[in-house]
Amino acid sequence: MDRLSADGLPLDVSDPPMTESTDTADSTPVQSTDVIIIGAGPVGLFAVFELGLLDMKAHLIDILDRPGGQCTELYPEKPIYDIPAVPVCTGQELTDKLLEQIKPFGPTFHFGQMAEKLEKAADGKWRLTTDLGTVLEAPVVVIAAGGGTFVPKKPPIPGIEAYEGTSVFYAVRQMEAFRGKNILIAGGGDSALDWTLNLQPLANTIALVHRRDDFRAAPASVNAMRALVAEGKMDLHIGQVTALQGENGRLTGVTMKMADKTEQRWDCDTLLPFFGLTMKLGPVAEFGLDLHENLIPVDTEKFETSTGGIFAIGDINWYPGKLKLILSGFHEAALMAQQAFRYVFPGAKLRFQYTTSSTSLQKKLGVS
Repeated sequence: MDRLSADGLPLDVSDPPMTESTDTADSTPVQSTDVIIIGAGPVGLFAVFELGLLDMKAHLIDILDRPGGQCTELYPEKPIYDIPAVPVCTGQELTDKLLEQIKPFGPTFHFGQMAEKLEKAADGKWRLTTDLGTVLEAPVVVIAAGGGTFVPKKPPIPGIEAYEGTSVFYAVRQMEAFRGKNILIAGGGDSALDWTLNLQPLANTIALVHRRDDFRAAPASVNAMRALVAEGKMDLHIGQVTALQGENGRLTGVTMKMADKTEQRWDCDTLLPFFGLTMKLGPVAEFGLDLHENLIPVDTEKFETSTGGIFAIGDINWYPGKLKLILSGFHEAALMAQQAFRYVFPGAKLRFQYTTSSTSLQKKLGVS
């Protein structure tokens, strides 16, 4: 990778490989880098690209066990239609393409870890410690943690924990895993309706239960669901699940309290409750940053927070007119990188270049 000297000219150094950290509580040496990114969702991943074009190396921390953020955690196979120049892609496909795009810049990932403590080191750099004891130092920290830590809203069903991960799932990661299953989906929002429609062709049987005959999902999805019910291809129940039946984590059926106050048993081997997610800001709230309704205010020139050297991009930030779109986060990452350069290379000249015409940038990308 090319680095810039103080006069802005490139210095020739080798590309680091993309790596995944295997940190443990015992591995506590400080790891130095140019930029620490909290969050490995699409916006955090694209930030690696924008930083890499300006010769900045990045380490990424994510509480999940893989990259992609909510795109891979919540809808890895659900289509996304508003990525520029990409008419349609799934959350997983978008993540895979971003990983391919940033490969030349060799980011290091620290998965399954939470950014727990942030403080200034003696040399003025930021020192971040995770809940597993990983310690990173850099002049720049970028918070790209979406809405924070995602926690599913669990239904108040006694003993549901015993079935989680075996028969009860709060997200669909691989549709094929549900082929031939007898599925009951609980909920009335977009996720519940979308997965009812997407899994219906794969399931042996599928039913939807909601506490009222009124849905918060897109009208087209509701109409499509009702059409399947009319055709006898699925069942719709107006009520709520109150109890589970089964042994050793294997579900055999549920008890539902219906709208008319009667109880009904329904045979199924899979329950998918989609009652939404609770987003918790987590330890980021203790970093000493100004907050606005659990979001981080930034200026729109460089997306820096109230604290110098700390930036916030993506859904976790706030400014007048903010739109929570992936493409907005991509724009924010580009402007963030311009200011981050000034912290990482103080005194160096920043030259704006286009990837279409700059042989230097094309060399970094491996396309020259």
